[in-house]
Amino acid sequence: MTKKFDTNTLDMILEKMVETVGASKDEVFRIGEQCRKEHLSLADELKEVKVLVKKSIDEGDKLEAQTRFARKKLSEVSKHFKDYSEAEVREAYERAHRLQMDYSMNQQLERQLRDRRDDIERRLVGLNETIERAEHLISQISVVMNYLTSDLRQVGEMLENAKLKQEFGLKIIEAQEEERKRLSREIHDGPAQMMANVMMRSDLIERVYKEQGGPAAIGEIRDLKKMVRNALYEVRRIIYDLRPMALDDLGLVPTLKKYLGTIEEYHKTIRIDYSVIKEEQRLPAQYEVALFRLIQESVQNALKHANANLITVRLEINCSRITVVIKDDGKGFDMQEKKNNSFGIMGMRERVELLEGQLSIDSVLGKGTIVTIQVPLNL
Repeated sequence: MTKKFDTNTLDMILEKMVETVGASKDEVFRIGEQCRKEHLSLADELKEVKVLVKKSIDEGDKLEAQTRFARKKLSEVSKHFKDYSEAEVREAYERAHRLQMDYSMNQQLERQLRDRRDDIERRLVGLNETIERAEHLISQISVVMNYLTSDLRQVGEMLENAKLKQEFGLKIIEAQEEERKRLSREIHDGPAQMMANVMMRSDLIERVYKEQGGPAAIGEIRDLKKMVRNALYEVRRIIYDLRPMALDDLGLVPTLKKYLGTIEEYHKTIRIDYSVIKEEQRLPAQYEVALFRLIQESVQNALKHANANLITVRLEINCSRITVVIKDDGKGFDMQEKKNNSFGIMGMRERVELLEGQLSIDSVLGKGTIVTIQVPLNL
């Protein structure tokens, strides 16, 4: 029995999400406003400090000139000591000392003011960056708020039954994670390894050229080109696995023809016989994608596991049914020993079930495998 899902719960969750995101937006806004206030305060302080720095520099120039004059006077008194009274000598010494102390203090004050000015300027740069980031975050949060308060609220209306509502998010997450793991594994085992081999092979070419000369290096370059071509094929295959662009533009039949032709061209020892009987019409997108994936999985299984020399793909489309037959002359497998947890076959069965169709797999050791897919079509 399907457990009924209370749509009010989904509304409560969305309300909580909106409340949390709104609070985050307010907090970011407050941070931005605090930074703006601090920026204004520091900007005013910077103006004052710059005035004080200029005043200190001017005062320092005056004290420096007075100090030089006082030293000159003190030097003159020292040379003609007998011509001056004791009071005049003491006054000349004290004046020179006082001016020197004033000048030193002025220099210290000027350094402090300069350091403060530089520190304020650095802080202003940092505050500007923080303000810009805060504004950017507020803009992003506003987009999320719009999504939560409009588009996402329609999810509850779009889900027609309780079971789909309960499993909707989980299935999406599981599918995404499985796809990520698959892509990560394929890229690591395919193009990434090939590119690493290309790097090592390029180093080898340098050594071969130095030790054995040009002809031997050219041979290595030919092998390197083959490796790069294989890597390019793997990248294109991964792109095809993600979603062939031609599927949306041209439809199932031309896309299959191109895909199977590419497979046959790359695997020189394998022949693929592709034929189609169809009415002149495009299928709904969900049918084209699902059928392409099913045929793709079947062909890849034949390539990877069957050691086949001939793969036959038959596609028949009429107004009421779609029939696909994929046959190979490979080594086959024991139907009694097949694993129930075969993820490839499980995925194929799930796709066919979503289309309310049927999938049958017949295989005999040494005689190959036949995959038959039948899907009802109501157009």
